[in-house]
Amino acid sequence: MKIRRSEMTPDKLVQIATENNEPRWFIEKRIRALKIMSELELPKMQRFDYHTWSMTPETTKISIMDHDHSENYVLLDIFEAARRYPELMQKYYMNKVIKSNENKLTAYHTAFLNQGLFLFIPKNTVVDKPIEINLQQDSNIFNSHILIVAEENTQVSFIQKSTTEVEQQSSANCIVEIVAKANSIVKYAAVDELGSNVTSYLSRRAFVDQNAYVDWSIGLMNSGNTVADFDTDLYGEGSHSEIKVVDITTGKQQEGVNTRVTNYGKHSIGNINQRGVIMDRSKLIFNGIGHIIHGASGANAEQQNRVLMMSNHAHGDANPILLIDENDVLAGHAASVGQVDQKQLYYLMSRGIDKKTAQRLVIRGFLGDVLTSIPSKKIREQLIQTIERKLADGQKLSENS
Repeated sequence: MKIRRSEMTPDKLVQIATENNEPRWFIEKRIRALKIMSELELPKMQRFDYHTWSMTPETTKISIMDHDHSENYVLLDIFEAARRYPELMQKYYMNKVIKSNENKLTAYHTAFLNQGLFLFIPKNTVVDKPIEINLQQDSNIFNSHILIVAEENTQVSFIQKSTTEVEQQSSANCIVEIVAKANSIVKYAAVDELGSNVTSYLSRRAFVDQNAYVDWSIGLMNSGNTVADFDTDLYGEGSHSEIKVVDITTGKQQEGVNTRVTNYGKHSIGNINQRGVIMDRSKLIFNGIGHIIHGASGANAEQQNRVLMMSNHAHGDANPILLIDENDVLAGHAASVGQVDQKQLYYLMSRGIDKKTAQRLVIRGFLGDVLTSIPSKKIREQLIQTIERKLADGQKLSENS
């Protein structure tokens, strides 16, 4: 069922959610988000203005995805999980990691959620094989939610790929929440390939407990305008997170990316490594934020934000930000924005390699530091294939512009 957001009332939202067989607590959460949405502001993005974008479209559709679950862990459609595991869902869904009332887009997401998954790993469980999920946008609105809860002493790898099936102008509001309990290991990898007609808001955040580890490997390969928030909160002593982001923009695409690690726990470690390539007339802003809270003695926050510009018409920025409220810590950053090394290109072309191929080889070398650090061989291979395809498309756009 589809309905215009401008015509949406709490009664109509209840009607749609009831037809979707959602429990009362889930419906009430939707209604609260709907009521406060107009009072909230958009998420803040330094040096990047997206206030004129259509981030909360007029038409929404609520649907259900079907997924099986294994014997040693729970993997369910998020609406089914709300019915079968209400205590877990009420404790964690848009409540512990990301809250519905944080900003206009999180409220919109909660009110108009139309698909998602819940993954629960019980205590002392090691999931040997990676869990792979393909999400396809097949309607004008793509409001998806992935909630991963890894209990104590667990291990899991999760691979997500997102693509677009629709051709008309549309939107995506996708949130991932990870709860990593003590001594757990969660490896999350994603390749985002939403289309040029999709305006996207992507928010991914982890709550990391004592001696837990969360590894993020993200290939941001969307073709449309995108705002992204990638956050990790290191609450436990000895907690650890690595965030790797690879991003390529082409055409007239605009992307703003906030990647943040906040060290709350003693001896916590948070590293950010971002690489971006900007082609044609596109725009890419990297904001890397490392924040060490008072009391997080022995913490370590390091980051690299590097942007390679392949066109004189492109615009890029890499903004490292360190907020240090504790003395006994290690913290550092590196940032660079520059054009391709012409000597490298000349050398390759002097060996008989055509210019387009030479450019792609230079870019592969630039991205190599991040690609080699991605723990999943499969996601590395998928990402390399996607990078090659997007670079080739970007070169075609440059020729025709």
